[in-house]
This record gives sequence, C-alpha cells and structure tokens, in this order.
Amino acid sequence: MEKSQVLQVIEHHVRRAAAISADDNIDPQKKLIDYGLNSLDIVEVVSGSMRELKVRIPRTELADIQNIDGLADKLIQYSN
Repeated sequence: MEKSQVLQVIEHHVRRAAAISADDNIDPQKKLIDYGLNSLDIVEVVSGSMRELKVRIPRTELADIQNIDGLADKLIQYSN
C-alpha cells in the first residue's frame, strides 16, 4: 500500500466530514482539528479510512497520532 493512496483515502473522508471542496488543499502536516473537525468527526474519518483500507488499528495506538500524515503512517503500519 502506497502512502499517496492512503493519503487520498484519508483526504476523501476529511473532505466529507468537514465539507471541504475538492479545490481546497489538505495539508497532511495539519491536525484533523485544524479543519474544524470535532471528536466525533475525527472518529468518523479514522473509522471510514480503516474500513475503506480494510485495516484495524487498536484504539490505544490511535492516541499518539499527531496529524494526517501520522494517521497515514499508522494505517500503513497496520496494513502489513
């Protein structure tokens, strides 16, 4: 699984949860809350991304994720 593919999946879910248009850039270095997402929105983004990529990450492993890029790395780590 390539990181660019994982980032596309995450970005899709961020756009959907935050109502961001396709014309707006999403910076992988930003936190999900920087896009106006609340805790429920973040759960939706993470859960939707895991479902789409068919990856399961233990909840305890999600606590240390700092930004979108970190979420992508974690999804890749658990896809193996």
